[in-house]
Amino acid sequence: MTDTATATELSRSRTLWELVSHRAALTPDTTALTEAAEDPAHDRRLTFGELRDRSERVAAGLHDRGVRPGTVVAWQLPTRIETVLLSVALARIGAVQTPVIPFYRDREVGFALRESKAEHFAVPGTWRGFDHTAMARRLGARGVLECYDTLPDGDPAVLPPPPASGTDVRWIYWTSGTTSDPKGVLHTDRSLIAGGSCLAHALRLNPSDVGSMAFPYAHIGGPDYLVMLLLYGFPAVLFEKFAMPDALDGYRRHGVTVAGGSTAFYSMFLTEQRKTPDTPLIPTLRLLAGGGAPKPPEIYHAVVRELGCQLTHGYGMTEVPMITMGSPDDTPEHLATTEGRPPAGMSVRITAPDGTELPPDTDGEVRLRGEAVCQGYLNRDAPTDTFDADGYLITGDLGHLTPDGYLVLTGRSKDVIIRKGENISAKEIEDLLHQLPGITDVAVIGLPDPTRGERVCAVVEQPPGAAPLTLPQLTAYLRTQGLATHKLPEQLELLESLPRNETLRKVLKYKLRERYA
Repeated sequence: MTDTATATELSRSRTLWELVSHRAALTPDTTALTEAAEDPAHDRRLTFGELRDRSERVAAGLHDRGVRPGTVVAWQLPTRIETVLLSVALARIGAVQTPVIPFYRDREVGFALRESKAEHFAVPGTWRGFDHTAMARRLGARGVLECYDTLPDGDPAVLPPPPASGTDVRWIYWTSGTTSDPKGVLHTDRSLIAGGSCLAHALRLNPSDVGSMAFPYAHIGGPDYLVMLLLYGFPAVLFEKFAMPDALDGYRRHGVTVAGGSTAFYSMFLTEQRKTPDTPLIPTLRLLAGGGAPKPPEIYHAVVRELGCQLTHGYGMTEVPMITMGSPDDTPEHLATTEGRPPAGMSVRITAPDGTELPPDTDGEVRLRGEAVCQGYLNRDAPTDTFDADGYLITGDLGHLTPDGYLVLTGRSKDVIIRKGENISAKEIEDLLHQLPGITDVAVIGLPDPTRGERVCAVVEQPPGAAPLTLPQLTAYLRTQGLATHKLPEQLELLESLPRNETLRKVLKYKLRERYA
């Protein structure tokens, strides 16, 4: 079979463990994971066969410690080979695992442990100067296990058969981006495989590619990416600590061809490229890919022009790890201005607030139904603001479908600013401001106003050494771009850095609203 045919067949695997086993049987000696250390002498590699075999031994060690099918195990670990082994081991047992982002602290971790009723908690000990074990003790966590560089080990003969069903809830992920109250999102092996398959098939990858994972493996993108590697049989380089420009050596050393993560990652690569514009930043790089945050069209054009590679961007969220994805053979117009197309198994519906479906090119609420959609939220019934009567997830995002099936996002429902009764899209203003020199990033928000209802506020992050932007300069530029007068920002705030989450570096607009309201 061709690579694509093999990947399509593997994407029908019922469980993550079944997918790992199938790939290991096909290419046992092919590298699956490479860990880029600060000292190249300490780089490590793991083949697909070793991933299967070592994970099964870790599963046996966990079984010896009382982990059984259905046991809830929380883990808060950095992006390392051991983390992937532990997660796959839990999938082999059929435990319920709840990954926690390594940068979370007592409040968020305590919430996750209480809500999930975790019976075991795997931590890295002291990592990057913070004692996770001590935190776990403070929080009264049960079954605390340090899993940074050593993992439980045992004889696989003690294990029960692997799980047969891929539709049981075995994953609890925590919303980590845009609201102050996290929710436990319920996923199955099949929903994660479906999400990863969408990503993999859209990117047109092959076994000669070398991927990279610079974001926390505890993010929903972790299994998304692992599924992609398993389907197409190519390796990824793991970065436990990602910081520019230090990480560049790892990309170059291992010949990475595919990189990315989110819009913030694209901007970091561009910043480094602009320091030496005549020298390719990563000579082997042919594709930047990511999602999870809006992508201004100018970012696409800058990447293609300056980095000399393709950029494909997609649309995903914790509730649905991959919804749409741009493909390298899409047109530049589609890649710059849309989020790509959904795969065959994802139904995207654009509706009016009452649920009425809208025709192409008409903005409305984005609603989703398909195998990659989560099962709902932990400890919550399915409220009417989560799923509609037809079983579609109500995302809170706004956008439209083009006549040829590409999705265009225009903002979030809470990002629509209503000024004197007129709806204003924050994203429209942000996309224009991204083209203005002297701006690294920008977030446009609506603030309460006694006479207008809401006023438009632009919060701008500028590069070091840039002359401070003024409100008259900003509005004059927007006027030259043809922006309607009623949409012009009436307030400008300058920050050294916008508040972001610790996963895909998504801007936390709720914190800006709290600060400036």
